[in-house]
Amino acid sequence: MGDPTGRNDDGGEGSGTGDEADLSARLRRLDTRLGDARSRRDRDARAGSRAASDMSGLGKALRFSAEFIAGVIAGAGVGWALDQVAGTSPWGMIVGLVLGFCAGMLNIMRAAGELNRKPRSGRSPGDGRGGPDDGNR
Repeated sequence: MGDPTGRNDDGGEGSGTGDEADLSARLRRLDTRLGDARSRRDRDARAGSRAASDMSGLGKALRFSAEFIAGVIAGAGVGWALDQVAGTSPWGMIVGLVLGFCAGMLNIMRAAGELNRKPRSGRSPGDGRGGPDDGNR
């Protein structure tokens, strides 16, 4: 087995030309393998970020639908309760559903505006800490 230092057992200098060519070839192979590994890593990172953005879109859609459905159900519940108390059988439920629909749409617009607003200085949008345009003075 060869000595990696390039010296013979007697302490003299070995022939360096064969060893240098071998080391250069190994270095080129290593560089090629590193380049392949880097390109695979970059490709995997791009695929991962694409999947994360798809999940982010799904999360937004679920949030918007939950906001809308909650508004409609709350309005219908209040209308039904008003019907039970006042005895105005269909009208309370109808008015409650309409108001719930409007409240749900308002909630969706509010949530969309919150998601589109860019956070400044480490604050999340709508955290209520009072910014220049927050209105909490």
